[in-house]
Amino acid sequence: MPNDPSGEAGLALDLSTRHLRALLAVAKYRNFAAASTDLGISQPTLTRTVRRAEETLGVALFTRTTRRVSLTAAGREFMPLAERLLGDLALGMRNIRELSSVERGQVVLSTLMTVAHGILPSTVARFAERYPSIAVTLREGVQAVVLDEVRSGSVDFGLGNVTEIGGPLEIEILGAYDFRVVLPNGHRLLRRKTLTLPDIAGERLVSMPNEAAARRALDAAALAAGAVLDSHVTVTQFTTAFRLVSEGLGLAVVPSTFFAGPHPREVSSRPLEIPGPQQRLGVIRRRDRALPPAASAFLEVLRESWPKPQD
Repeated sequence: MPNDPSGEAGLALDLSTRHLRALLAVAKYRNFAAASTDLGISQPTLTRTVRRAEETLGVALFTRTTRRVSLTAAGREFMPLAERLLGDLALGMRNIRELSSVERGQVVLSTLMTVAHGILPSTVARFAERYPSIAVTLREGVQAVVLDEVRSGSVDFGLGNVTEIGGPLEIEILGAYDFRVVLPNGHRLLRRKTLTLPDIAGERLVSMPNEAAARRALDAAALAAGAVLDSHVTVTQFTTAFRLVSEGLGLAVVPSTFFAGPHPREVSSRPLEIPGPQQRLGVIRRRDRALPPAASAFLEVLRESWPKPQD
């Protein structure tokens, strides 16, 4: 048999997973009888398998006596390699199976409305191009709804404010974001490049409900700054808020993630200057549930397309 130039490739081809498992079992138990029981094969079969592996490698991996089996120096060197080879093979096989199963399926996620408008359209478009057979369902709501749906297991994962989330839920932070003030076109405050909480303290506001993460973050920031905000009208949809703002019924404060998408034409906006980011957004999921292949594929595309926070 011609020698392989590297020497290692030929050995890798000659040693099967059966050989590697046999070697690792003997190394683990230091006993052929116990190793053969664990593998579910006879002891003579295990002995032949180990001997053939050693012949292939051209070196003894074990020192055998009547009472015990110990690793040689070569055996101690080889066993970590055998473990890595089996681990890499198992991971590769799992990835191949997941790629096969991800060709069809459904992704269901719960998301804040600002993320749904500003970030997810481009993500869904990229995902649909890559996985055209997978259906996507977006459930839009406030933070409380996102958390309830993740906890109940009715969605694969959620996208929301990950501040102070723990317990049975795990998070992955994707970015930290501030707010923008939405004003009617022509409003006097548009002369300023940025606005502060005192600037809008005397204005009527069109606000989200108290269970919305953005509303709670804004109220906490106003309290810390000593500013009193007048939440005059409460709505549950940002499109409604923008319409009311355009009619001159007040201003609205909206997470900046909304403006990663198209800016509403009927209104204008300015950054709201608050010390430090007020929202940490990311993935929310249950610790005790593995993501289905389709959801894992969507999450990979989401990470690729998630916009970087502006400085």
